[in-house]
Amino acid sequence: MSRRVVFLVFPRFQMLDLTGPLEVFAQADNLFRLERRRYEIEVVARTADPVTATDGLAVVPHRTMAEAATLPVDTLVVIGGAGVRDAMRDPVYVEWVRETASRARRVTSVCSGTSLLAATGILDGRRATTHWSYCEELARGFPEVQVERDPIFVRSDPVWTSAGITAGMDLAMALVEDDHGAEVARRIAKQLVVFVQRSGGQAQFSTQLAAQRPGRDSLRAVQDWIADHLDADLSLPSLARRAALSERHFSRVFRAETGMTVAAYVEAARVEAAQRLLESTGDGLDRIARSCGFGTVETMHRTFNRAVRVTPGEYRRHFSHRRP
Repeated sequence: MSRRVVFLVFPRFQMLDLTGPLEVFAQADNLFRLERRRYEIEVVARTADPVTATDGLAVVPHRTMAEAATLPVDTLVVIGGAGVRDAMRDPVYVEWVRETASRARRVTSVCSGTSLLAATGILDGRRATTHWSYCEELARGFPEVQVERDPIFVRSDPVWTSAGITAGMDLAMALVEDDHGAEVARRIAKQLVVFVQRSGGQAQFSTQLAAQRPGRDSLRAVQDWIADHLDADLSLPSLARRAALSERHFSRVFRAETGMTVAAYVEAARVEAAQRLLESTGDGLDRIARSCGFGTVETMHRTFNRAVRVTPGEYRRHFSHRRP
């Protein structure tokens, strides 16, 4: 018996939010052959007209939302994109998602589609994630949602939410594995040349230095000096002297104007610099650790595991721009 998977699209949706997870479910059907298909996949939109994504491509939906409202649904997938803000302010979309979710075995979202789920109240009291750049907005707009900023996806039965864009494939892989076991997921991953389960979290993709640029000239000068002298003494006393402030006052105003402690900012600056070197150079880990101020490879390794959730070696293997 096949499970009906419904993807909701709206104007200015993110194309890969749709096609990535959809292809995972389609590959599952290929494994079982069409006569034994496991998923019935449908794309649903407000009208029968083609719906244009943010990249200018358009898809023709299988059904309208009104037509789909009368049919059973196993898994609802709400995707994201630039148009999600308009969709979450539109009562037609919000009510359709709320009603369809009440009939579905599973409710899922990809990327910023989590915001549309949140607008229905479905996520109240639940753990959820979204693209790293939307996490703060989601947390501010929906304080009842327990926003988790690092996971690639979060399962809070019967609701599953995923991080940005390609994380929708990770989510779909986990859904297929939940339905049909690890071996099926492994075979799909091999066919698509992706990970069954990616190591690390969103921290490896997001900008580490999300701190605000401080208003004080002295603090901006300290930030600039940190970036150029990562292998120097960047302790609180040293940086306070450079800013010509007491340690206590410097610590207080730095945090107030950047949203980060001095230690957290220095660590993030060093991690971000190491990431750039791992991506763009062939320098050894020992040299990178010294130039970025970690001192030893062991210290850099521990810091990466804490901040990025992968080792420096794993990060380089995944993101190096250099040809082997």
